[in-house]
Amino acid sequence: MSKVFEELERRGLIAQMTHPEKIREKLDNEKTTFYIGFDATADSLHVGHFLQLMVINHMIRAGHTPILLLGTGTTMVGDPTGKTDMRKMLSVEEINYNADRFLEQMGRLVPLDKCIVERNGDWLMKLNYIELLRDIGVHFSVNRMLTAECFKSRLERGLSFIEFNYMIMQSYDFLKLYQTHNCTMELGGDDQWSNIIGGVELVRRVEGEEVCGMTFTLLTTKEGKKMGKTESGAVWLDPKKYSPYDFFQYWRNVGDDDVINCLKLITFVPIEEIEEMEKWQGSDLNKAKERLAYEVTKFVHGQEEADKALAAAKALFVSGGHDENMPTTVLAEADFTDGAIGLTDLLVKTGLAPSKAEARRLIQQGGISVDDQKVTDPAAKVERENISGHMIIKKGKKVYHKVTLA
Repeated sequence: MSKVFEELERRGLIAQMTHPEKIREKLDNEKTTFYIGFDATADSLHVGHFLQLMVINHMIRAGHTPILLLGTGTTMVGDPTGKTDMRKMLSVEEINYNADRFLEQMGRLVPLDKCIVERNGDWLMKLNYIELLRDIGVHFSVNRMLTAECFKSRLERGLSFIEFNYMIMQSYDFLKLYQTHNCTMELGGDDQWSNIIGGVELVRRVEGEEVCGMTFTLLTTKEGKKMGKTESGAVWLDPKKYSPYDFFQYWRNVGDDDVINCLKLITFVPIEEIEEMEKWQGSDLNKAKERLAYEVTKFVHGQEEADKALAAAKALFVSGGHDENMPTTVLAEADFTDGAIGLTDLLVKTGLAPSKAEARRLIQQGGISVDDQKVTDPAAKVERENISGHMIIKKGKKVYHKVTLA
């Protein structure tokens, strides 16, 4: 077995552990069954999930067995962690649909034949409430639960009773997986620390056995801001929700202070090579960013899409350059009124702005250029006859979009 603990440690992936020495011993010398949960709150995985899948791949390479737990039961309640308001309640049909999409995407990112797949709705939805209170609830201290970070941040704004049960449900998952699969470790993002401790304690109280929990670093910038969010929303892994080109550009444009950390956390570039890159400065960091963007895009979307995105990105550095792989919107005759289309309408149509109000703000703040000419008048129009072959709209310094005619 490979020394996966050292690999995770050198990459900065490990955040907190319940039993550090025992975990090191288990990961380096024993075949261990562990689990990570994925609540099916959307119809696509996002960048935050991707980091968890990278950890799963590291563990599989070391000979360990992951349980991919699709949260078809816990999603019915909603994890209050990191949320200022209660999550949107989804129907059983929506949750199962989302879980199916998750599994479909996971199949391209981890070897499912080396994983155990479970859905916690299979047992949580069948629980008898009184039995749960007597057999499981008796082991939880309300006073202690209220000190957990996942609840503390919500107490001032209001924490619903249904959300208060989430920790108990996640803890029960660990107990169930221990009983059915001899699962002895739970892994998750560092924001799940309180919930993981709850599961470790529950197994100890019910079964008298010592199991372990480990959290890994959240994908954040050097300033602590969570990555994977843009003005238009999350960075999804589904190419229909977030194009491979935009995905590549997101990683190509990370900050100088963040590129090395991202290479460590979400690529398989050898750690020794990354540690050499830590010495790079100035323009050399652009090579590191290009490597990051290519490696992550190749892993998520395949080499062909990564090659296309790389070619399109390189074309932008040629004066007036454009590329067939650049995100493109094709305008039809119906899009024009009296031979023109409002720039705010065009920004919404291209997806460069989520609304006309946001489009106006971008224009007024000098964030939009059309064919290298900055536009600051939100009432500006684009004449059909001025789109000769193609037109390039630039948002900020790094986002480009091509517009052509049908």
